[in-house]
Amino acid sequence: MKKGLLTLIIVAVVLIGGFVWVKNVYNGMVASDENVQAAWSQVENVYQRRADLIPNLVATVKGYAAHESSTLENVVSARAKATQVTVDPENLTEEAIARFNEAQGELSSALGRLLMITENYPDLKANQQFSELQAQLEGTENRIATERMKYNEVAKGYNTMVRTFPNNIIASMFGFEKKGYFEAKDGADVAPVVEF
Repeated sequence: MKKGLLTLIIVAVVLIGGFVWVKNVYNGMVASDENVQAAWSQVENVYQRRADLIPNLVATVKGYAAHESSTLENVVSARAKATQVTVDPENLTEEAIARFNEAQGELSSALGRLLMITENYPDLKANQQFSELQAQLEGTENRIATERMKYNEVAKGYNTMVRTFPNNIIASMFGFEKKGYFEAKDGADVAPVVEF
């Protein structure tokens, strides 16, 4: 009788301990996944800020450089494409982030070309509204870099959690998958020449 009761107590303690461990690991993964999604939302937020600045920038440049219409159209087109490419926070794979990053990169290139043409228009460079928009755009680019770095840090913590043993067993049981990272484009190690 005592052996049976002792065995029952040991089994109950093991089951309760196992349940508590699984619950804690699962809840930790959920919290980490939420952090990744929040970080991603902030990345999208700063990209949206940049997209919102572009129409004002284009309108200001258009007033001074109307015959640069192809450059202006390229910026508007790249903005439209960049705002159409979205990533579901539940599906932050490397491929999805790469598509998003590519569309944003095209917009960055178009903006770079737009800002380069301003060299030919001293009146535009002296325009207060253009200067303010340019400063806001530069600040936004810095925010983008910061938020991308924060996202990568949070994603790294999450990925480490779901890939280490024995957490990887729980992760595979409940469908927690590795999140993608922002990665530098080829040639990103070479600084671009930007002149204002």
